[in-house]
Parts: sequence; structure tokens; C-alpha cells
Amino acid sequence: MRALILAAGLGERIRPLSDLRPKPALPVRGLPVVGFTQRLLARHGIHELAVNRHHLPDQLEWAVEMSRPDKTQVTWSDEPHLLGTGGALRRVRDFLAESDPCLLVAGDMLLDVDLSKLIDLHRTRGDAVTFLLKEDRRAPVFGTMGVDSAGRLRRIGRHFDMGGEVRAGIYAHATVISARALETLPDRERFNHLTEWIAPLLAEGADDVRGEVLSDGECTWEPVGTPAEYLAANLDFPRLSYANPDELTRETGAHCDGNVVVGSGASLGEGARLERVVVWDGEQVPAGFSARGGVFGGGRFMPCEPTGAAS
Repeated sequence: MRALILAAGLGERIRPLSDLRPKPALPVRGLPVVGFTQRLLARHGIHELAVNRHHLPDQLEWAVEMSRPDKTQVTWSDEPHLLGTGGALRRVRDFLAESDPCLLVAGDMLLDVDLSKLIDLHRTRGDAVTFLLKEDRRAPVFGTMGVDSAGRLRRIGRHFDMGGEVRAGIYAHATVISARALETLPDRERFNHLTEWIAPLLAEGADDVRGEVLSDGECTWEPVGTPAEYLAANLDFPRLSYANPDELTRETGAHCDGNVVVGSGASLGEGARLERVVVWDGEQVPAGFSARGGVFGGGRFMPCEPTGAAS
């Protein structure tokens, strides 16, 4: 089975971290974020991947390759100009069509879910597209997508609403797509897959586009889209069935000292005082340096919380 990992974005909301490394390459307990996505996919037998790239492409390639599971093969889709989520999907349509179904997944999150079960459900129902949705207390922040009593998608955030909704969930950015659905992608280079592909299909009467809404216990989803979310992913590491935090730090050469994560090859100068800080691999924190609530990378401290301060 094949999948497309979306990894080309500029990461504007997570700046200044993304000025130094693309968002999917940011280390969480020493492993690039995209490495978690690769491990989840490999666990469910998905070893043929396409990854789109645009921002700091060499660093992204390094992150993907250093965290690539055995047997996983990567095909790169270069985007000199960003194509949007739908355009990225269309660019690799022929590659993905060799797999029926295929998977579209974001490369900037920590996700744990039974993908095999979701894929089997999609096949059993004969659907064109199945979205992974999650009931979540953060719904007011991230917005939701709604389904009717048969699981058919009826609403996409505030952009599209056909009525008849009985249940809703946050879009956890994993989507199962049948080969026949790829043939309905708009014939243009750049577009959004939700508002400019799925919404028009629904408006035309498609009844084989569904959302599978899972409870909090059935799905772990932690976005890594802002500095605060990135810091939380490192310091309040979520429970993932395929990644134990202690084993992960040993594997990557990172280590944790209380609420400080220190990357492989990094060092703390004498008298350095850090609290709720992630030190990237290879960094040298100066002697006597003091900081709280942020990231030390690129030779400088970058606050990630409102109280972040350094001296």
C-alpha cells in the first residue's frame, strides 16, 4: 500500500523554529516529527511513500532518511511552488493509483490509530474517501467535520454544510482514498483537497465520502504546528503504541533531565540553568545561560511559551 506524506509547507505558525528546520524535521525526543509518521505507517504495512517537499528540502530529506524504517521506500515530489494539499495529491496521482486504496497523511503531527482497521472499514463499505475524525475537547480551537447517521460527510468546518449532521470530530489528517476517487481530482495545479475537491463532490451528490469518528481512547492526535505545541510534544510526550519515550531517547542519543530534553551531541555549559527547554542536537549552550519555556537551536534561544525568557 502507498501513502503521501504532506511535508512541503512553510511552517509559518511555528516560526522561528521553521526558519531553521522544516516543521516535519523538528526533533521530538530526538526523532524528527516525520519519523513518527513513517513508523506508524510501517507498523500497518505501508512501506511505499511519496513525500512532497518545498521548504528547506535538503533538511527534510535528511530527516526522512535518518528516520526511515527498514523496507520503507521514499519517492520525492518536488514543489518549486507550493501546490496546496490537493495539488500535492494530484502531482503524485499516478504513483498513488498503483495502490487501491492509498493514504494521505500529514507529516507535522504525532498520530496513533489503528490504520489497518480504518482501511479495512473503507474497503468493506466500498467508499471513495474516508476521513479520520476524532472527538476532542480542542474542537473549538481546531474546528470539526460532521457526518450523518450513516457516516457520510455532511460538513467541512465553517466552509461547507449540507445539513443532517449527527456527529462531529476534529480532522486528524489521515485520509483513505480509493483509486477511482483520484480520477475526480480537479484539473488544475494548485488547490485545497477539502474545499476545492471534496466539497464540490458532496454538492454534486456523492454519497461515498465518509468520516469515521473515533473517541479519544481510540485515537491519539497531537499537532506540532506552533512553538507551544512543539514544546508540549517533547515535554509532555503523548502515549504512542509504537514509540516509548525512554527507548526513543536512548535510540536517538538524546536524553531527558527533568523537564529539559537535550539532543544528541549537545552540551550544556557550566552553570547553565534551563527549565522546560528543548536543546537541539549538536548545540552548545553557553556557561551560565538561563532560559525557560523554549528551544535552544541555531545557537540561540527561541521562546515557545508566553513566559519564555533567557539571560
